[in-house]
Amino acid sequence: MRTTMRLALLGTSVALVATAIGATTAQAADGGSGNITIDKVVVNGGKPVVVGTTNVVSAKVSVTASDDSGIAQTTYISAYGPKPNYAQIWYDDGEITCVEASATTSTCTGTLTFDPQASTGFVGNNAAATWNLATLVSANDYNYIHRDAATTFKVQRYSRLTVNASPEPVKKGKTITVTGKLSRANWEDNKYHGYANQSVKLQFRKKGSNTYTTVKTIKSDATGNLRTTVTASTDGYFRYSFAGTTTTSAVNATGDFMDVR
Repeated sequence: MRTTMRLALLGTSVALVATAIGATTAQAADGGSGNITIDKVVVNGGKPVVVGTTNVVSAKVSVTASDDSGIAQTTYISAYGPKPNYAQIWYDDGEITCVEASATTSTCTGTLTFDPQASTGFVGNNAAATWNLATLVSANDYNYIHRDAATTFKVQRYSRLTVNASPEPVKKGKTITVTGKLSRANWEDNKYHGYANQSVKLQFRKKGSNTYTTVKTIKSDATGNLRTTVTASTDGYFRYSFAGTTTTSAVNATGDFMDVR
């Protein structure tokens, strides 16, 4: 049985093992034979894979392929990002399951795992990037197709956002100070650190409403802290909202209720 590695930034020695067990397949050029096609590849429902500092994150992968003789199997599904990031799951190891949609088309699925607490771990934050997903699919008539980048997906650092509006209660027309902090996972020490110089929206939802509207946009300081002031007008909830970046997930703070009298 092959050794299956978690999606993580791997050390040099582990990366050499990855090559020995099949990394060359993920690095090979696109190729194949016959009229087999890969019709659709989806990673994590089309959403970025967001990883924090403690919880294991699983991402489902599905590969839909067609051939006039029917699909025999998806031999492997592999994902790789900035070197030496690499991981792979195998049909022969029971990690990939194929289900027929018709006599000619099947969808094969498997799960890739991200574990920031694994012994190999995430040893650098450059894992937050666009990853390629490679796969090899074969048909019942021995046609096959390989794609080095059948699709791409993003791996992002989990973000946190807090908010606090004060003083409370407050008289109408008085100044409200709204503070908070934007932070994100750091895979070098598995802690959360402030995310500096990022645009964050201050939003308000009037009591009885379900909709937040943007009051203003400010930037986090050098340690990720947020601070601004507004004038008290009516009861409602203040929150900060961060749209995310290519490397870091979007997040909304839980609304903080302000009692205006």
